[in-house]
Amino acid sequence: MDLLNEAETALCPSNEPGGEIPNGASGHYLLGLIYRYTDRKRSAIHHFRLALSIDPLLWSAYEELCILGAAEEATVVFGEAAALCIEKQHFYLGLASPNLHVASEGCNLVSSLNFSSEDVSSRQLKNTQVNSFRDIPSNHHGAAISASQPHNGGGPSNISLYNTPSPLASQLSGVVPPPLCRNAQPNGSNLNTVNADGSPKSVVNSLVQAPRRKFVDEGKLRKISGRLFSESGPRRSTRLAGDAGVDTNANTTGVDGNGTSSSKYLGAKLSSVAFRTVTVRNSQYLANDNIEEGISAEIFDDICANLASANSSSSPGDVRSLDQDGPTVPVGGVAISRSKVSSGVSEVLGLIKTLGEGYRLSCLYRCQDALNTFLTLPLRHYNTSWVLSQVGKAHFELVDYLEADRVFSLSLRVSPYSLEGMDIYSTVLYHLKEDMKLSYLARELISTDRLAPQSWCAMGNCYSLQKDHETALKNFQRSVQLNTRFAYAHTLCGHEYVALEDFENGIKSYQDALQIDSRHYNAWYGLGMIFLRQEKFEFSEHHFRTAFHINPRSSVIMSYLGTALHALKRSEDAIRIMDCAIFSDRKNPLPMYQKANILMSLEKFDEALEVLQELKEYAPRESSVYALMGKIYKRQNMHEKAMLHFGIALDLKPSATDVATIKAAIEKLHVPDELEN
Repeated sequence: MDLLNEAETALCPSNEPGGEIPNGASGHYLLGLIYRYTDRKRSAIHHFRLALSIDPLLWSAYEELCILGAAEEATVVFGEAAALCIEKQHFYLGLASPNLHVASEGCNLVSSLNFSSEDVSSRQLKNTQVNSFRDIPSNHHGAAISASQPHNGGGPSNISLYNTPSPLASQLSGVVPPPLCRNAQPNGSNLNTVNADGSPKSVVNSLVQAPRRKFVDEGKLRKISGRLFSESGPRRSTRLAGDAGVDTNANTTGVDGNGTSSSKYLGAKLSSVAFRTVTVRNSQYLANDNIEEGISAEIFDDICANLASANSSSSPGDVRSLDQDGPTVPVGGVAISRSKVSSGVSEVLGLIKTLGEGYRLSCLYRCQDALNTFLTLPLRHYNTSWVLSQVGKAHFELVDYLEADRVFSLSLRVSPYSLEGMDIYSTVLYHLKEDMKLSYLARELISTDRLAPQSWCAMGNCYSLQKDHETALKNFQRSVQLNTRFAYAHTLCGHEYVALEDFENGIKSYQDALQIDSRHYNAWYGLGMIFLRQEKFEFSEHHFRTAFHINPRSSVIMSYLGTALHALKRSEDAIRIMDCAIFSDRKNPLPMYQKANILMSLEKFDEALEVLQELKEYAPRESSVYALMGKIYKRQNMHEKAMLHFGIALDLKPSATDVATIKAAIEKLHVPDELEN
C-alpha cells in the first residue's frame, strides 16, 4: 500500500534504536526494505545484514545487499558460521519443540518427543498431543513455542524455542497443508481394519477426509504472503487436528492382528508419526510436494521408508533413527543423524555460495567474472530460468547482444511464464534491430501477464524501434504506473523524452529512476547525455563520471566521459580514458572514433589515421569513419584521397544529416581552412 511510515511504526512501535524487531529475520528484512525505499541506505544495509545473521538462508536479504552494492563475498556470508547457525537451529527445533506443527504447501512436519512406554501411558500421550496442537495458533509469527505438560505432571517441563524462528518454521508456516491421504474413508469411526491374514491395515482418521482440491486452492491464495508471514487467523488444519484429537479420545477401540486392544498403539502412533499415513502410496504422494519445496530427495526417501516400516512396529512413541551411528536429530518423528544434517546443510550452502557470488559480481558489473562463476554450477542448476536470465544480463552489459539473445531465448523456452530479465531481453532485440522477434516477444509477454511492468517495457521498445516515440512513451508510462519502483521503466521514459527533445521531462524521469536506485548507472548516463547536448560540459562530466564509478567496465560510458573531458579542453585526460575504453572492448568502434577525433583536433594527423585504419577492420561499412578520414586528408592538402573517402562515405548511405555534412565538405574541398573558418 506504500504506507511506509505506518509500516515502520508497526515494526518499531517504541521508536528506540535498540528495540526488538518482531518476527526475527523477516522483520529485519522488511525494515531494511522500508529504509531502502526511504533513502536511508546505511540503516537498510544494517538490517539486511542482521536478517542474514539470524537466518543465513534468507536469500532475499543477500539479494538486496547485492543491489545496494554492499554485499560481502558469498564465501564469507554462507561459510562455516552460517552452517553452524543452521545446524544449531535445526537441532534445537527438533529437540525443543516436540509437537511443533510446521506446514508447507505440500507437507506436514511434526516433531514428537521420544517418550518411552514405561514413562508415559497411551492416554497421557494422546492428551499431550491434543493439547499441544491446540496451543499452536497462539504462535502465529514465529514466537517461542512451548511444549504442553501432561495433566499428571509426569511429562517434561515447558521448553521454549529461540525467540527468532528457524528458517523452516518461519518461512514455511503460512500455507494450509493438504490432506495426507488420498484414500480417506467417509466414516471415521473405524480407526483400524483387519486384513484376512490378521495384519492391520493403514489407519485412516477422520481428520484427513477433506478433499485435496480445496486445500490446494487455499494454498494458492496464500502463496504470495506465505513465504514471509504466518497466517494471522486460526488455521483450518489446526482445528481439524483438535477435533481429531477429541475423536481419538472418544473412540479408541480397535483390534490388531493378535486380537488385543490397539488404543495404546494408536496413541503412540499418532504422536510419533504425526497423523501421517504409513502406506507407501501416500508417502509417494507426499514426496512430490516435498521435493518441490526443496527438501533433499535422499532424506525424504529415508523418511518415507521409515514411515512404511512403522506398521510392523509394536513399540509406541518410538522415534527410530535413519542412521544408528552417531547422534541424531528428530525431524517429523524420525531421528536423522547429525552427519546427514551437516552434509545437507553443506550441500545447500555450497549451491547458494555459487549463486550468490555470481549475482554479487553481476551487480558490481564484473560481468566476465560473474559468467565464469555461473559456469561452475551443475548443469541442472545452470539451465534454469533465473540463472540463464542472469547470464543474459551479463552478456548484455558486455555488449555481446548476439549471445545475450541466444541465452535469453533459451531462458524463455525453459520457463515460458517467467518474466525475469525480459525487459533487458527486449532491449537486446532493440539494439539488434530484430523488429519481428521483438514484436512477437512483446505480444507473448502481454498475453502472459498484462500487469507486469516488463511486458509494457517490451511493448515500448517495439514502438521505439519503429520510431513511434510517442506511443513508446505511453507504454513505458504504463509500466511505471504498474510498478512505480521499477527504475528501468523510468529510464526508458527518459530515453523517449530525449528522442522527442523534451529534455526537461527527460531529466525528471532520470531523477525518478535514481531516487529508486542510486546505482542505476543508465540514469546517470542519460543525464550526462542531456547535459552534453545542452553543452553543459561540467554537469555532463560529473554525471558520466558517477556512472563510470558504478560501472567501471563500460566502454560506452568511458567514451562519452572522454568526449566531455575533451570539450572541457582536457584532451590528455580524454585520450587516456579513450585508451581504457578501447582496451575494455575492442569490438566497440565508438572509443576508437572519438580518439581519432581528439587526435585530429590536436593536429596529430598521422596518429589519427592509424586509429581510423584499424577501426575500418571492425566497422568496414561505417560512413562516419570514411568521412573523418576525408577531413584529415583535406587538412593535409591531399585532395584526391579526401575526395575518394568522401565518395565512399556517401555510397554507404549515411543518415540525412551526415549526407548534408559530407556534401558541404566536398563543396569546400579546395577552400583553405583559414577562409573556411
